[in-house]
Amino acid sequence: MATELIENKLKLLPAKPGCYLMKDINGTVIYVGKSKNLKSRVRSYFKSKQVGRRAELVQEIRDYDIITVSTDKEAFLLEVTLIKKYQPYYNVQLKQGTGYPYIEITHERDPQTRLTSIVHKDGGYYFGPYPNVYAAQATLKFIQKVFPLRRCHGNEGRPCLYYHMGQCLGACFKTVPKEEYDKQIKKIKSFLNGDIAWVKRDLTKKMQKASKKLEFERAAEIRDQLRYIEETVEKQKIISNDNTQRDIFNFYVDRSWISIQVFFLRQAKLLRRETKMFPLTDTEDPEDEFTSFIVQFYGQRNRILPKEVLVPDGINNEALSEVIKVPVRTPKRGQKRSLLNMAKDNAKLKIDDKFRLLELGNRKTKGAQKEIFDALGLPYGHVIESFDHSHIQGADPVSALVVFKDGEPDKTSYRKYKLKGAVEHQNGGDEVRNTREVVRRRYSRLLREHKKMPDLILMDGGQIQVDACEDVLRNELNLNIPVAGMVKDNKHRTNHLLFGDPINGVPLKLIPMDPKSQGFYLMTRIQDEVHRFAITFHRRTHAKNALSSRLDSIKGIGPKSRNKLLRNFGSLKKIKGASIDELRKVGLSLAQAQSVKLTL
Repeated sequence: MATELIENKLKLLPAKPGCYLMKDINGTVIYVGKSKNLKSRVRSYFKSKQVGRRAELVQEIRDYDIITVSTDKEAFLLEVTLIKKYQPYYNVQLKQGTGYPYIEITHERDPQTRLTSIVHKDGGYYFGPYPNVYAAQATLKFIQKVFPLRRCHGNEGRPCLYYHMGQCLGACFKTVPKEEYDKQIKKIKSFLNGDIAWVKRDLTKKMQKASKKLEFERAAEIRDQLRYIEETVEKQKIISNDNTQRDIFNFYVDRSWISIQVFFLRQAKLLRRETKMFPLTDTEDPEDEFTSFIVQFYGQRNRILPKEVLVPDGINNEALSEVIKVPVRTPKRGQKRSLLNMAKDNAKLKIDDKFRLLELGNRKTKGAQKEIFDALGLPYGHVIESFDHSHIQGADPVSALVVFKDGEPDKTSYRKYKLKGAVEHQNGGDEVRNTREVVRRRYSRLLREHKKMPDLILMDGGQIQVDACEDVLRNELNLNIPVAGMVKDNKHRTNHLLFGDPINGVPLKLIPMDPKSQGFYLMTRIQDEVHRFAITFHRRTHAKNALSSRLDSIKGIGPKSRNKLLRNFGSLKKIKGASIDELRKVGLSLAQAQSVKLTL
């Protein structure tokens, strides 16, 4: 719903290209966009139905600013500048850099090879990026051994250790001719561009030789080095006939989402790929958003510009090329067109997988929870809470609460309760009291703290628990939360829900659940989870209480001494195994320590 201020400003919008800045109640820029026609684009935010993340954005907008420009190119550049400046929350957040290392030949009088994750426009040679860091490290070590440049700081006045190892050309104590460096650099470039057949032959011979000498560790090292070099330099499939550094972009749109696929071709091989998916609104032009993505992509730090960018039909190649300073082309046929189509196929595959996984996940979670609510004749609710009690013939009664949100356990919301009353297990009379106690404690607290109530309560039991729960809710707390019981059959298998509201005149009845349905699986999962949680809590409580009781029965051991033993040893086994001296170290007298040893 647009504010009065926004409604008035919408009437003044010009039909010109430019950028718009959406602001929240604090005046913070939360979204930056561009358009060929500011009037139609900005109005669409408030005059068209929005869904998902864009709906959230519109709810937060309290004002906006616009900046008009003359051309699409200026709009591209301005949008990138504004996004960098304001870092708006609702803009697509692209990762800064690739996070992958490059092998660099530095641009210096005495060059060196090294790994770097930051690319500078300093005249150096950069190869990569390489997805496998370990492979890149191993490849660099090989280069430094076989094609040495400089390994030391230079100007040391004496040969360095690397020079004696044959891994430095001697810049540490002499002037190395530039021609010598150039010769080595040429070999390194050839190697990193894929000329490694001779390397593989040489390493394979060394590995076999080490193995014959039973030097298995050395053979394993060479094997790993060979594998890493193959992975870094050779492993990628050759898919191009030339060595042009090329980035390929394509996209696919489905159900108001856009999936963008980027292929990185280096040394005639598909070295790496990236995928980005984000939602669109009905008013956003996919080609426009795709182009904007590319501009932002190359506007990041640590991006090496390729020699060529390939994009699909429908893109303003000339304007895009001017902005990113790289030739942008759309191939019509041949191998490049096939690569472009392959990028689109991969973009479609990614978005199809996203929706398939969402559908499968929702069917097992939200869909399963909906089946439970449908079976009870209730509108869908997001939160189900379930209770179970645990005791051993009335000793140490406890209760446990588990919470499921949209079909998934919300473990941060689980709660444990030590119950006050003893349980007369044979007649079940205090099963009612325990249910009443835990329900009263749980929901009176939610009322006091003004927190949201659950949409359904599932009791692990039959009519006794359901009646007790509903009595507290309706007659004491004035709450109308639906309550159902998870009921077992004569073979001790849960396959029915007991539901009704006798207090309000709706008799309880058994509702069968299809054992093949997702709702049935969710019901049994909730029951298993609350039972597990209650049993685990009870075992810990009972063990602690049993140990305390055993210590209390020892002559001369009072509450303070008992707590010292519990705090320092924690278990009966450790107390039994402790020596007299160890018992005295925690604060017991000699008589007390002797009493503990004799009794246990």
